[in-house]
Amino acid sequence: MKDLREFLDLLESKGELKRVRVSVSKDLEITEITNRACKSDPQFNKALLFENVEGYKIPILTNLFGSERRMALCFGLNSLSELSEKVKDLLNFDLKGSVFDLLNTGYEFFKRIKEATSLKTVNNAPCQEVLFVEDEVDLRILPIPKFWPQDGGPYLTLPQLITHNPLTKKRNVGMYRLQLIDEKRLLVHWQTHKNGREHEDIARSLGIRKIPCAVALGGDPLCIWVAVLPLPIDLDEYMLVSFWRREAVRLVKCKTQPIYVPAFSEIVIEGYVDIEDRRMEGPFGDHTGYYTPQAPYPVLNVTAITMRKNPILPATVTGIPPMEDYWMGKAVERFFLPFLKLLIPEINDINMPSFGVFHNLLLVSIKKRYPGQAKKVISALWGLGMLALTKAIVVLDEDVDLKNMDEVFWHIFGSVDWIRDVILMEGPIDELDHASSKALYGGKIGIDATRKFKEEGYTRTWPEIVRMDPEIVKRVDEKWKAITSL
Repeated sequence: MKDLREFLDLLESKGELKRVRVSVSKDLEITEITNRACKSDPQFNKALLFENVEGYKIPILTNLFGSERRMALCFGLNSLSELSEKVKDLLNFDLKGSVFDLLNTGYEFFKRIKEATSLKTVNNAPCQEVLFVEDEVDLRILPIPKFWPQDGGPYLTLPQLITHNPLTKKRNVGMYRLQLIDEKRLLVHWQTHKNGREHEDIARSLGIRKIPCAVALGGDPLCIWVAVLPLPIDLDEYMLVSFWRREAVRLVKCKTQPIYVPAFSEIVIEGYVDIEDRRMEGPFGDHTGYYTPQAPYPVLNVTAITMRKNPILPATVTGIPPMEDYWMGKAVERFFLPFLKLLIPEINDINMPSFGVFHNLLLVSIKKRYPGQAKKVISALWGLGMLALTKAIVVLDEDVDLKNMDEVFWHIFGSVDWIRDVILMEGPIDELDHASSKALYGGKIGIDATRKFKEEGYTRTWPEIVRMDPEIVKRVDEKWKAITSL
């Protein structure tokens, strides 16, 4: 799948695309329509292509990944439940052996990506059919939406922001929202824990003020999604796309910056981030469901805009969940589950429910064999990459269906002694967390909701769950159709 248009054709053929031909404003109206679609039943929860944006010829696309089916189709799959198995099968993962064997398997996966994957460069590309440079540059030709009433301005919300590590020269592709300041400047909201911000820190240590960059909009939908994937540092996101597609991502050199971008992008914004020029960014109606307050972030100075002849502007609407970003995050969860099992073999499944907005809640089921194992898993998860920011981790037994919230909370409230089974600690938290008294650092909780062993201080007999005799279940199953038809 080479570009966004091919994916939209696929979605339309499967009834997953709605063309909105009614005239709409890019400011607020698109948000309200998309918000309703995200929270609707499947009849209206479609990708939305707004073809008649007031004052603009460029259409806006929202809710592209806003359902399990559309997110799965992005990978060429029928459901996200297939994603973990697909990742596992790519390298024939064997989740057995010593910890060194398991770590080596994960290492070999990323090594194989680097060795088996190529990126193809081209001289001519659709994303450079139209060119604006120097005095011609004006970001206001793009229908950049204002999403929520108190937002600090219009925002690009589905960008692939491409920078290179100033030290290693390795590429990073990140999804950082970009606030429009004027016709030639944007603000880059790369948070403390993100790789783009690390590039800024490295540049500052080297005495470098300007970081060349490019913003790609559109292209292969996997190129969009991979920008949110928290990959190991300096692993090229576009190489992962090539590895998955079994076809090299085609890249073209920018006109004014030493950056290569996907050739089939819809729109490309070229420029540089001036890390010493910081302005107040925000507020912004974020995926937490709250406005992120103003804070200083660096300015991206635009040197060129290139695009296809009839481009599409992709955008995502954030707000009170569930929204489109939940399904993008669910794909990240399913993609990384095999790697979590490599590092923590007792893990059976995980779930980051929509109301937890990713960093607030992680549910984990394990095959428990010994005392203290649930707390060991909690500690291990808090030591893994971006999971270090998780505010609450709840560990349950392997027979709990983590997708059934009634079952999950029944087990939690029936199986936990709040004095014995709770870990309270302070540590790093997401920069968007507004509940902590201090930015980036606050309280975290781990809950052991598994059945308890006597070695864990439980001296009574753990009760048996009330279940019907399987033979009775079978007999009633045979009679059920006749019973319900009465």
